[in-house]
Amino acid sequence: MSSFFAYLSRMKFIKRWGLMRNTYEENIQEHSMQVAMIAHGLALAENKFFGGSYDANYIMVLAAYHEVSEIITGDLPTPIKYYNPKIMKEYKKIENMASIKILNMLPDELQADYRDVITQPDDKNHKIVKAADKIAAYIKCVEELSAGNHEFTRAEAATKKAIDELDLRSVKYFMDTFMESYSLTLDELN
Repeated sequence: MSSFFAYLSRMKFIKRWGLMRNTYEENIQEHSMQVAMIAHGLALAENKFFGGSYDANYIMVLAAYHEVSEIITGDLPTPIKYYNPKIMKEYKKIENMASIKILNMLPDELQADYRDVITQPDDKNHKIVKAADKIAAYIKCVEELSAGNHEFTRAEAATKKAIDELDLRSVKYFMDTFMESYSLTLDELN
């Protein structure tokens, strides 16, 4: 018996933005789906407009699994995770151990197939996933601010600055082409 997928289904119980007052809660399962869709779009844009050679479907899978370790670790708030390099380095070790534990829940015959999507190697594909993760965080900030929640004012500014510093032309394309619509109402979207 393998508890791998039952364990993954618990992603819906891990809340994001734990230090912030939220107008609506977000869990890592729904966040991962949003990151997967954005990462897929970024990879396609890189390929279509900027001469990239990404496997957009593979990147989408990487993004869908990018928060899996948080089933064990929980979502450590960004100000804590990045407080100093020593904490960040140690937390990366903890995330890696959690990822290996989850990978080992799979039958032996499937572990090689899931290794990269669970352990998230730091490569050009992961760069797209990280960018999509930042964009998803920015979208959350914009949505919270649109709902009148000023708790996200600083997070919005810091996340936007981090996005502006990313070295991917597809990120600028996404922000210029799609971002404005996130502050519109449903009637305005139609």
